[in-house]
Amino acid sequence: MIDKNSPLPIYAQLEEQIKERIESGNLKPGDGLPSEREYCERYGISRMTVRQAINNLVNDGYLRREKGKGTYVAEKKLEQQLQGLTSFTEDMKARGMEPSSTLLHFEIVPAPESIAQLLSVGQHEPVYRIRRIRLADGKPMALETSHIPANLVPGLTPDIVAGSLYQYIEERLRYPIDHSNQVIESAAAGEMESRHLSIPAGCPILLIQRDTFLKDGTPIETVKSAYRADRYKFVTTIRR
Repeated sequence: MIDKNSPLPIYAQLEEQIKERIESGNLKPGDGLPSEREYCERYGISRMTVRQAINNLVNDGYLRREKGKGTYVAEKKLEQQLQGLTSFTEDMKARGMEPSSTLLHFEIVPAPESIAQLLSVGQHEPVYRIRRIRLADGKPMALETSHIPANLVPGLTPDIVAGSLYQYIEERLRYPIDHSNQVIESAAAGEMESRHLSIPAGCPILLIQRDTFLKDGTPIETVKSAYRADRYKFVTTIRR
């Protein structure tokens, strides 16, 4: 029920009720919510009040809107700690999820100037260009484009990159991966991200640029990833 005499605003009461149903499991990911009109009639409140509660829950990641369809309970976001360098495969397995990849492109190309600088190779030296959709339990999580020096990492094949690239580098080639530099920023999904991640164009995504290095400082990979912002979030501990 809504207590109109409560000091807690009506929109906040409705927000808490919906959130409680989600957290208790009464509303599950993918379930549709009643329309704004139904909430208005059920509680005798204004549409503006209902809209504010729904907007807050969308912004907090509890709900998602589908244009022309309605409002649905969102999938719970996966958290990735920003401590420790792990591959996508390692990260998903640590969560008890089944990682997989859909390989879109695998080719050796002359290194463009920008990629050559990041990998410390000569311009036009051969590099692998690998584009994959990364999935967890069969659901698309990220669109990833990697560049790797072909002379440094010989023998890559589509079958190898279908699994864990880091595992191949460390266990087969015996190269010790040491650290990476990573930049994360927000962006809107373009046509390519929309198509491969099954999200509408313009939806928020997390863009990640990661440059990975061996123990001796040699660059081993530069990768750009577009993560679904409705399914992924990054957390870190900051100490004073």
